[in-house]
Amino acid sequence: MLSKTFCKQFIFVVFFSCITPSISFSAEVIASPHVKTNSLSLENLRHIFFMRVHQWPDGNPIKVYVLKDNNELHNKLRRLWDRHIFSGTGQAPTVLDNEEQMIKIISASENGIGYANKKIIEDLNKGSLNVQFINIE
Repeated sequence: MLSKTFCKQFIFVVFFSCITPSISFSAEVIASPHVKTNSLSLENLRHIFFMRVHQWPDGNPIKVYVLKDNNELHNKLRRLWDRHIFSGTGQAPTVLDNEEQMIKIISASENGIGYANKKIIEDLNKGSLNVQFINIE
């Protein structure tokens, strides 16, 4: 039987379709420290990043942050978001330049969710920044 950690990492890789496995295995889903949810099913996570779910379970709005298309950790969800935007049925997430910016903005946000390299998160989380890790079930 596969370990829960390996399964989580594998799901993350498959979900985000990262190009470089060594980087993708160290990536984590993160959220604002104010978010009252600390785990999500893979299905819920997909719906959040596909911009189909707009509220956390407690009713607060979700603010989705992603990295630029050329970033190694960025999933190629661009076509899906563009299709929803152009059809008038959805919106795109907020695009950030880098993982450090991602962590800073999510740390300061009320209801943000995003992803970043685990090492960068751990380094920045030691200071005044604080994000929580979201477990993928």
